Order: sequence, then C-alpha cells, then structure tokens
Amino acid sequence: MTTDSRTTKALHDDITFNREKLEGVFSRCGDVHFQQWNYGDGFAFQAVSVYCSSLADYSSHLLQRALEKIPGYENEDWNSMTPEKLRRCLQVNNASLQPFSLLESFENVYESVMHGFIVILFDQVNQALGFPTESAARRQITEPVNEPAVHGPREGTTEDLSLNLTLLRSRIRNPAFKFEFLQSGAVTKSAICFGYLDGVVNPDVLAEFRRRVESITDYEVLETSYIDDWIQESTLSPFPQVRYTERTDTAAAAVLDGKIIVLVENSPMIMICPAFLVDFMGTAEDYYVRSIFSSFIRMLRLLAFIIALTLPSLYIALSTFHPELIPTVLLLAIVDSREGIPFPAFFEALVMEASFELLREAGIRLPRTVGSAVSIVGALVIGQAAIMAKIASPIMVIVVALTGIASFAIPHYDLAISLRLLRFPYMIAASLLGGYGLMVVFLLTLLHLTSLHSLGEPYLTSIAPFKPRDWRDLFIRVPLKVFLRSPRNRKLLRFGGRRPHP
Repeated sequence: MTTDSRTTKALHDDITFNREKLEGVFSRCGDVHFQQWNYGDGFAFQAVSVYCSSLADYSSHLLQRALEKIPGYENEDWNSMTPEKLRRCLQVNNASLQPFSLLESFENVYESVMHGFIVILFDQVNQALGFPTESAARRQITEPVNEPAVHGPREGTTEDLSLNLTLLRSRIRNPAFKFEFLQSGAVTKSAICFGYLDGVVNPDVLAEFRRRVESITDYEVLETSYIDDWIQESTLSPFPQVRYTERTDTAAAAVLDGKIIVLVENSPMIMICPAFLVDFMGTAEDYYVRSIFSSFIRMLRLLAFIIALTLPSLYIALSTFHPELIPTVLLLAIVDSREGIPFPAFFEALVMEASFELLREAGIRLPRTVGSAVSIVGALVIGQAAIMAKIASPIMVIVVALTGIASFAIPHYDLAISLRLLRFPYMIAASLLGGYGLMVVFLLTLLHLTSLHSLGEPYLTSIAPFKPRDWRDLFIRVPLKVFLRSPRNRKLLRFGGRRPHP
C-alpha cells in the first residue's frame, strides 16, 4: 500500500485508514458516531458503522436487518462471511443492492452520513454500503396558514422535499409530469427540484429557466425564495415576477397550466414561474365555488387593488388641487374636519400611513397570541390620539383605514407589499402636481408593466393583447365546464390530459 493510494478520494481496503480519515473529517461533530463490530468465523474481520444521530434512527436491530438484505446472502450466517465473499457479492450484485447504496469514495460517504444514512465499511473491502433509515422528526401535514380556504383541500406542504413530491405526484399521476434535480452550494448541498408538465410547458420558457437556475449551483441556497433573484427579470421592479404557495392543489393547477414549479429541500414554499399580474389576483378557492360567487369576489379584489394603490393619493389631489370636483356637502364636511389641522393633507397622510405600516409590521413580528390585539388597539389609540392632538383629521384616518383594509384583501402577500411601496410615490406626485401628477405616475407604472417580462413572457399576459379566450378566467370566471375541456396542447392528449384552470 503506497502513500499515493492513501491520498486519493476513493475508499481504501484498509478499514483503519478509512476510519481515521472519516474521524478527522467528522471531528468535533458530537452527533456523528462510529460503532465498530466484527463478523466472520471467530469474529476475525472488522466493520464500522457510521451514522449521524440527529438525522438517522439507528439501532443494532436495524443494522442486523439491513445486513440480512444483502443480495446473495440473505439466509447465510454472518459468522461464515468473509471479505472475499462480500467483495464478490458487491461486484456481482451492485446493480441490485436495494435498499442499499454502493459508495466508492469518501465524498459519497460524507454526503450519505449527512443525509441520514447508516454507512457500513468493511475491512479489506474498498466499497461501503449506505442504508437509508427513518429521517429526523418532521412537521406533519397541516392546513396552510397563509392560504386558508373555506372549500377545497386542507393539505399544505412541509419542509420534507420527498413528502412534498409525493403530494404533488398523487395529484398528477401522469408520466408527462417531470421532476429534475440539481444541487446547490459546496457547504449546504441543498437539493433543488423543479417540475413541469412535458408537452404543456413552453419549451422556450423551460430552456430560459434552465439557463438561469443552473447558474445558482455555486451559491448556498437555504430557502426557495433565495432563487428569486436568478429567476426574475428585474430585481428593481416593485412587482413580483414569481409567486409562492404552500397549497399542493395550487401548485398542481399551475403545472397543468404550463407553469414551472420549484421546490428546495427544507423549505415548505413552492415557487411558481413564470408569474403574471393576473396570477396574483386569484386563489385556489375561486374554482371551488360557483362562478357567480367567484366573479363577484374577483371584482371586489379588483376594487381593493385600486383602493390600496390610489385612495390616499386621490384624496390628497382632490382636497389640495381639485376641491371643485368634490360634492359641496362632502367638501364642507372635509373642511370642517380639517379645521385646526396645521399640516397639509400630504403630511397627514404620510404620518398616518407610516404609523399604520409600523403597526402592521409590529403585529406580524409579535407572538401570534398578542400580535393581532396590539395591532387593533394600537390603531385605535393612535388614530384617536392623532385626531385629539389635531395632527390628523377624522377623514384622513378613515382613508388610511380603508386603504389598509383593501390591502388585506389582496390574496398574495408579495403583491400587497408592492402596493404598499408604490402608494408613497403616488402620494408624492399627488401633493406636487395633483391629478396631473397622478396621471403621470399611473402612465409610468403602466409603461413599466408593459415592458416587464417573466422568463421572457409578457407580465400583462391574459390582459393584453386582448384575446376573448383569455378573458374567460380573468375578472369574471366562466363556468368550469366551458374551459376545463379545452386542451391546451394536443400532445398532452396522448396521456389523457386536459387543460385545467390556472
């Protein structure tokens, strides 16, 4: 045995050398254990089991059952086993070593131990066996917290990637549903998986997605949202270009509509891309209720979108520059309520909006048991105190409250944040130029939306250009029987697929 052979990355047939190297790598890892045992006639041959107690459920009984499953020697007593027999078994049956994994390098051993495998090394054998065990405790399948629904499924994703894939596979039992994997990070070695429906997904979009996501493999990815910067077209745009969900039915519907989903190990969030503006105005429950109710709710969301974006700025513009557009009775009420207020309407709105945003953020970060109470009490106290101190008028408190309620009606958090951010440029423009400033900012926003893309697809897809077929499921949802039976791609018909709702 030469020094060169001991410095290679491949496992050696000297178990002492292999163990010393592994102990050096896993030094000061208190949860990585080495258990030495002997086998063969007179227990003449050594073996070592390596496992991480934080990830693997290890027991001697489990190890015994694992060894009994080695092909060719299921019924043979390990007292008569020799390294020659074992080597011959591995050489002949290495293609059928289920449930084992055959490991031939130290790197394979490191990864297997860190993935919850029991790794078994044998003396005079330059290969090791990796045996999967029950993984560490995981969160059970529960109803999604951020996407509740009155009707529809209650299952949500967890941090277990394999379990999430199982839930998705159970919804789309079709060989056209493809999953591709890649690994990210030299330290975390996070597993990234993306899925799509072959024959339905746009090939150009899929190629562009692959090009972008493959560049992330050198970075440490801990959560699905880490991938956002690589996928989105513009990182400076306030509008989200991918969307997230914890609902498996939402993810499955997106896949059936030609979208790409992305999952990351140890993250419950599923990324859906490309995402368009209309995607952030719908929920899964829209398809679980009658079309007339769904259409009514969508119109309410559209109204909430307009209010959350423009109501404070519209009030500033009308009260400051265009009072003649306000009905006389209402104008007198506004003037009366503002009597004694030393600040202009813009400053009023700015102070109240900033206070509301602080209260909203505090309510999110506080423990759930007290967060909602603090937000409600704080809003009431601050609003009343601002009116009594002549810092804000009652009408401004009503405007800010309506704006906040409207932002809560936006079903996707990422779009709601965008509206909260855009509200301030609209208020500044209204305070400087009135209605003219509002129109300028609105046209700039529209210009940005028309130029924005998501994975090469226009962000305003389904809205423009006008196509009657796309408007069947936009602001008004037609009955499901009208568009569920319309195949999106004829190739999918070979597998029995049908075009779903988006």
